[in-house]
Amino acid sequence: MCYILSHSRSLSLSFSYVRRTRQHRWRCCDITFHCSSQALSQQWIQAINEQLSLLSDRPKSLLVYINPYGGKRRGKRIYEQKVAPLFHRASILADVIVTERANHARDHLKTEANLEKYDGVVCVGGDGMFSEILHGLVTRTQTDHGVDQSQPDADLVPCSLRIGIIPAGSTDCVCFASVGTNDPVTSALHIIVGDCQPMDVCSVHNSNTFLRYSVSLLGYGFYGDVLTDSERKRWMGPARYDLSGAKTFLTHKYYEGTVSFLPAEDNVGNPRDKLQCRSGCCICQYKPQLDEKPYGSGRWCVIRDKFIAINAASMSCACPRSPKGLSPSAHLADGTTDLILVRKCSRLDFFRHLLRHTNKDDQFDHSFVEVHRVRKFRFHPKQQEAVSLEDLSETNKKMAFSPICSTPPACNYSSTHSSWNCDGEILPHAAIQVRYLIMTGPFKLLPSGSCLRRNPRRVESGARRSSFFSSDSPTLQTELKKLLG
Repeated sequence: MCYILSHSRSLSLSFSYVRRTRQHRWRCCDITFHCSSQALSQQWIQAINEQLSLLSDRPKSLLVYINPYGGKRRGKRIYEQKVAPLFHRASILADVIVTERANHARDHLKTEANLEKYDGVVCVGGDGMFSEILHGLVTRTQTDHGVDQSQPDADLVPCSLRIGIIPAGSTDCVCFASVGTNDPVTSALHIIVGDCQPMDVCSVHNSNTFLRYSVSLLGYGFYGDVLTDSERKRWMGPARYDLSGAKTFLTHKYYEGTVSFLPAEDNVGNPRDKLQCRSGCCICQYKPQLDEKPYGSGRWCVIRDKFIAINAASMSCACPRSPKGLSPSAHLADGTTDLILVRKCSRLDFFRHLLRHTNKDDQFDHSFVEVHRVRKFRFHPKQQEAVSLEDLSETNKKMAFSPICSTPPACNYSSTHSSWNCDGEILPHAAIQVRYLIMTGPFKLLPSGSCLRRNPRRVESGARRSSFFSSDSPTLQTELKKLLG
């Protein structure tokens, strides 16, 4: 994008470009060229605009949903002050909807939105808002193509629209894991230049009942209990997770159940190989050969035990407090998840495991922890009674003033079920079956992220190059040579 600044003796052309700074952050900078005549400046503008119009990956029209209540309630201000001006400079038209209730964006996408006029959908909020957009788009696409989502083995149709994230929530795990920072300006610039990252999506079912989709974390036991307890403390804002986490840790419950899983093939690596997902990742780009066995044709493994936590990480789940995440080597688009099983152990041992999420030590290097890369898994609690959200709500009300740790033993066995934490939402059933969609998934994330790019487009401070257009383009080079005579 460019514009003309008039001076007394000459005309100046100012171009905006992206410059990469520290900690994966991007910034928009300007550079000015002085022209000897207005005709020459118009030739520059015409040639560059023609090249920009050929970049089909860059969005020209976006549908933006803003959650004004998420995180610290700064979503609307973040968009208006930091994002909207950048979209305007990039000549991107944006239709903005400020949500008024839970699932407002999901319901609007499923039924009312005219998606044909947009190049992408952007959510301004946290992981919950992103989940709303995901469910709305995926459900709308499957409905339009007659796909029955209640069937666990149904082949989902990919969404034609991409999803962009402007972080404005409490943790912003999806944004941090894919972009490398929770900076709204960086995310906006990734959207503007059209960066795109395929991501896996898993479908979660109870028998033949569809429950939810997930892209980051499915957690049972510890993380499920933390979310359940924190829902009663939403008035505290992000601080509720710290309090609920401490309370759940002190309670130290474990749950009996059976985990069945289908291991992934050797060609997708393993969770402890230290191979992190980056741009051009050989694991995510791997294509199976014709003579290889089809996905899902292996033998299922079964583990029956007492678990403090069962976690399925489809991505690293990194965040500012846990820079490596729950599974540092998890991949974004390989059709697998890293299934982490934390067996019954002492409170001190579990604390050591949690502490390793914040440092560089191997969090899987414990006798009570095992991790598997899987394509499908199922979980059945020891007792199969159905548990509804209403029942959980009533139980929470009764326990609202109960002591933090009701029994003195190191481990408190709970005969009741825990809850599944599905990307920050509580699932209504404890018994679930999960399938991960292969490779590209049913949607693509609009900002691929500087942390995912080994050689991202960047401009050094003195280089005077713009990443808003590619100077490597042969056509552009030819035009520039003509202009320079």
